[in-house]
Amino acid sequence: MDRNGLNGPHGRRRSDSDALIPKHAGYRSLKSFQIAQLIYDVTVRFCDRYIDKKSRTHDQMVQAARSGVQNIAEGSVASGTSKKMELKLTNVAKASLEELNLDYEDFLRQAGLGMWGPEDPRRKDLIERRCKSADEVAEWVRGICGKSDPSASSTSSVKSSHAEASANALLVLIGVAKALLARQIAAQASAFENEGGFTERLYRRRRKNRESK
Repeated sequence: MDRNGLNGPHGRRRSDSDALIPKHAGYRSLKSFQIAQLIYDVTVRFCDRYIDKKSRTHDQMVQAARSGVQNIAEGSVASGTSKKMELKLTNVAKASLEELNLDYEDFLRQAGLGMWGPEDPRRKDLIERRCKSADEVAEWVRGICGKSDPSASSTSSVKSSHAEASANALLVLIGVAKALLARQIAAQASAFENEGGFTERLYRRRRKNRESK
């Protein structure tokens, strides 16, 4: 098993590839699912705090984050009988997170807030922190905001600082999730090409049964 919890396209052992319906639906152990779920939890909090709840943007961002989680799970469940569907749904999850990524970039740009560059040390610090919950991400954001501007006193400046750090933190997490999903998609495509789907496995099983008689 590699460090991202993947043995195959959705976390199953290679020896399962010959089974008619291989082990599947192990999405909770996937790092991509865990990060996507964290992104969803933090996005709900972010939108409730910084985006008008009556706005379309609020609903779109929450739904995009939810779509990332749900499609990873649905793809894993579908993988037992349809690798093609697994691949499609995993790609939908990645596309949903890309949509969410753009929403956070728009938020920063429209609010006149800064976007962390690729070499910003805060990006690496957040990744290495390996936050498991929205509370842990919030604690990290409060910590870096205190370090960056310990003299900030006005409510508006504190809120802007937290909004900027929170949006950037989510961009970092989304980047991690997209990278994991890209690897997952590549592995799923390779498995589909080399092993085929349910129909191919059924054909091989029937042929083997005929030959054994």
